[in-house]
Amino acid sequence: MKTRASRILQLLVDGKLPTVLKINLADPRVIEIAGLCGVDSVWLCQEHVPNDWLSLENQIRAARLHNIDSLVRVSRGGYSDYIRPLEADATGIIVPHVASEDEARQIVDWVRFKPIGQRALDGGNGDGQFCLLPVEEYLAHSNRERLIILQIESPEALENVEKIAAVPGFNGLLFGPGDFSHRIGKAGQLGAPEVVAARKRVAAACRKHGKFAMSAGLIAPFPELVDEGYRVFGVGADVVGLVGYVQQRIALIQSHISALAIAIPPLHSPYS
Repeated sequence: MKTRASRILQLLVDGKLPTVLKINLADPRVIEIAGLCGVDSVWLCQEHVPNDWLSLENQIRAARLHNIDSLVRVSRGGYSDYIRPLEADATGIIVPHVASEDEARQIVDWVRFKPIGQRALDGGNGDGQFCLLPVEEYLAHSNRERLIILQIESPEALENVEKIAAVPGFNGLLFGPGDFSHRIGKAGQLGAPEVVAARKRVAAACRKHGKFAMSAGLIAPFPELVDEGYRVFGVGADVVGLVGYVQQRIALIQSHISALAIAIPPLHSPYS
């Protein structure tokens, strides 16, 4: 059986900068559009989006169809919450609100197979190709190609970020500037000195401990983020793109209406 390698990991090995599009809508056709447009990965969500498991599985399948990675931000929970997206064949998971090295170690223990962790073995789902993938190949592929990303988004997490980054068995840290700015009383101020300093500290911890740093968006000039050490980049979100398109089209038609040289007569109903 043929297994699929992570596109993000391969691009990083090749010295490239992978892109990720955040998906809030549940229709798998959105993921197909993203793949056709050339993104490297989609960020699916169970923390803030009402995705059910069947919808999520279809989104993951759509990503695989176009050979792009699927990263699922899981609900903050336990073992089953974290491995279920992986068993649905997601390329990786993003775990929100990680604040200590003990949490990081627990997550790794839950989601990695031996000798890295203690994940329970199944193999009867999409990631094990429904028991068609030989067990040893399944275990090795999962530990090698599945991405585990931990999200740093609080002052408590920042204080422990170097210890968290030192934990073996996961791939990268995602800095969450929105929640971090909110937690320090400066909601939405992504350029506040404390937020910028936190962003840089997360990247420095990743560089020191061999992890990649992921940006939730273009939260600073791109060259600055690259210079700080960020290597995986959120490029936006489907809902933001849709909102912008609708606003642009409405503004365009309104400008045409305003420029009309004739008055539009009212339409009277034949029933009035």
